[in-house]
Amino acid sequence: MSEHPLHRELRLLYNGRSERAKRFRYALIVFDVASILYFIVAAALPYTTPLTVTNAVLGVIIFADFLARLWVAPDRLQMLRRIYTIADIIVLVSLFVAPFVPDDITFLRILRGLRLLHSYHLVHDLRRDSDLFRRHEDTFLAGMNLFVFIFVTSSLAFALFFEAHTGVTAYIDALYFTVATLTTTGFGDITLDSPGGKLFSVLVMVVGVALFVQFARALFQPKKVKYTCQECGLNRHDPDAVHCKHCGAPVKIPTHGFSD
Repeated sequence: MSEHPLHRELRLLYNGRSERAKRFRYALIVFDVASILYFIVAAALPYTTPLTVTNAVLGVIIFADFLARLWVAPDRLQMLRRIYTIADIIVLVSLFVAPFVPDDITFLRILRGLRLLHSYHLVHDLRRDSDLFRRHEDTFLAGMNLFVFIFVTSSLAFALFFEAHTGVTAYIDALYFTVATLTTTGFGDITLDSPGGKLFSVLVMVVGVALFVQFARALFQPKKVKYTCQECGLNRHDPDAVHCKHCGAPVKIPTHGFSD
């Protein structure tokens, strides 16, 4: 059975390696970031007709992207189980039903920030296109994970624990609270006093400290080199390793040699 031309075109755009496909995926990343920033700003604005229309247009674009990704996915059930796919579904529902429900569900839209955890083969494209990224991949990935955590956590704090439509300054307060909490600085000038707020603060501290440790390790520990051990499959080793730390088998890591 031959593949539908449109299906082939979308599959190559979403999963291909051509320059056109990479430009398409980078454009989607820009759209993701722009839509997330818009949802944060819009959460501080009163509902108006232009805002409702803008939300509807964004909803149509996100829905079209969702359907396209689902159509070309090798395993559709697996895709539907992923956290960022579930987040997109919740965002779509919140965009389309918001005009018909009395409660403010704007906070649900910041879940689209989870999309940054998996942005259309971003890591694979950067690995192919950027020598700088290849040399410092662990540092970039740790920094990206930390950034996404701060971004999503600040957005959750803003949406759940600050008054709705209070302006961008409230988001800055949420960002300040998040950074002060996860660094355990503890100034105490902005706190969440409710039981839910206290539990949220505990979560930020526990998860945030772990991410900070990961980021610091990637920045300061000696760089590992990629080489797959033929015995156990371990693919990260010290640059001067002659034996695998996991199984003890000899490893022969290629080097450029030394010169005086």
